[in-house]
Amino acid sequence: MAFIEKGQEIDIEAIKAETQLSAEALRLKERRDRELADIISGEDDRILLVIGPCSSDNEEAVLEYACRLSALQKKVADKIFMVMRVYTAKPRTNGDGYKGLVHQPDTSKAPSLINGLQAVRQLHYRVITETGLTTADEMLYPSNLVLVDDLVSYHAVGARSVEDQEHRFVASGIDAPVGMKNPTSGNLGVMFNGIYAAQNKQTFLFHGQEVETSGNPLAHVILRGAVNEYGKNEPNFYYETLLNAIERYETMGLENPFILIDTNHDNSGKQYMEQIRVVRKTLQNRDWNEKIKKIVRGFMIESYLADGRQNQPEVFGCSITDPCLGWENTEALVEEIYATLTK
Repeated sequence: MAFIEKGQEIDIEAIKAETQLSAEALRLKERRDRELADIISGEDDRILLVIGPCSSDNEEAVLEYACRLSALQKKVADKIFMVMRVYTAKPRTNGDGYKGLVHQPDTSKAPSLINGLQAVRQLHYRVITETGLTTADEMLYPSNLVLVDDLVSYHAVGARSVEDQEHRFVASGIDAPVGMKNPTSGNLGVMFNGIYAAQNKQTFLFHGQEVETSGNPLAHVILRGAVNEYGKNEPNFYYETLLNAIERYETMGLENPFILIDTNHDNSGKQYMEQIRVVRKTLQNRDWNEKIKKIVRGFMIESYLADGRQNQPEVFGCSITDPCLGWENTEALVEEIYATLTK
């Protein structure tokens, strides 16, 4: 049992220096970041879509997807605001399997973290500068935040991390929205305690220094479904659950109540086409209740170029982790959301 140092020391600042946004790209990102903050705070009533591949396994496939998504964003911009999922680190239930671009930037080669860190920066940078979209990523490793804090516009804390104190405290210092998922157990109290911690000031050790945060008023709910003790999926996008979550927001006095529905994972039972039904049902619930309409204003959708998933990266733009909607189904779903909102 030991930690064994591998390879050279990694200089994060040197890696960041290679992919600095130009003044023009920075202005674009800052504008879109303000729009995103306004949506979560309720000043802008557009629907937020955090949308894209389950995992960013192939740079060129992700860029092809991003170009298509950017064109679609322009068509629906008056009703829908999209942030692209560029997820570069993947939590694994038992530690096995593909762990994301940060671990393995080339799926045909052995893992390489130093190359992975460079690939993560490069991909977020290219999506922003080549398509005009801004990006979302999961904060799986809080210590890696410094690698992308100037590029990523939306951070997610996953179901397996939401109860972790370091994730909560680091989220409290991020100058960007942080979506916090309910744990796999479905316990909403755990998630709301995480949001409370993230919205308040915290003092802790980070990168070897004592730091104090100001609190993050844009920390908010992501409902992703649950798994019960018998291994059965229990969706939590239903009407009663939404009202329960809204009531907890009110009881706890949290800022900027905002709920985003994760349409895949245990809300779909990882049946990727079920994401369409989850969206439709949620839009229907919004029509039925003004509180739901006011607070449930976003979807997280797993989508890529090709439908489904594959075990090996053989089909260009097909997920090697969770199954995703392909592009044709994605485009049709976004257009359906837009049509519903314009009625």
